[in-house]
Order: sequence, then structure tokens, then C-alpha cells
Amino acid sequence: MQIGFEFPPLEKGEITHTQLVRYAGASGDFNPIHTVVPYAEEVGLDGVIAHGMMIKGFIGHAIGKWCGVENLLRFSTRFRSMTRPGERIVITGKIVGETAAFWKCEAQAVNEQGEVKASAKFEVKK
Repeated sequence: MQIGFEFPPLEKGEITHTQLVRYAGASGDFNPIHTVVPYAEEVGLDGVIAHGMMIKGFIGHAIGKWCGVENLLRFSTRFRSMTRPGERIVITGKIVGETAAFWKCEAQAVNEQGEVKASAKFEVKK
């Protein structure tokens, strides 16, 4: 691998309401903006939104497939925009730098319109 190398995209498919309910149960995050449509609409969201940490988990899944979790040294994420049921998410990533011991990489979760939902920086052992 070298600087500029692009990892193969990982398609996570369409976000569903059922997926949000299941994630709420698994994560313990029962904020109703993620699962209760009338509540989300009442607070001005035009419907439920996906958990940001679920999207971060998608990026983490991609990193694990690309590099192996045993090689991950650092991983940080910045949330960019809300994700809603019906959107299809794809994770892309590339190597942007290196040291003698590790690769510096970036990744992002985007929908089918190219809207960035979350971006990440991570470092993995060479």
C-alpha cells in the first residue's frame, strides 16, 4: 500500500426504521428522535434520524475489513449531517500519509447523493 491508495467501498445498504429500533436496543440509546416518528416531528426533525454512533460503527466495520481491527491504533469521527431511514450509506477510505510505523488514513460515510454523513481519521500499523 502507498499514499493515495483507496480502500474498496463498503456498501451498508438502506437505513430502515427497524434497524434504528434494533440499534437503540443494542446500544441502550433510547432517545425518541431515533425511533418515534411523531416525537421527532414534534421537535422539528421531519422524522426520525439514525444514531450518529451507528454511522460511526459503519465506518469502524469498514476499517476492520480493510485493515484488521488488530492493526487499528487511533480512530476519530466527526459527524457532518443527519442520516434518515431510506438513505443508502457507502463507506470510502484512503491512505493520506505515513510514518515509519503506521499509515494515516481517512474515511467517510456518504449517501447516494454524495452527502457526507460522517468523516473519520484513523491510523493503522503497517
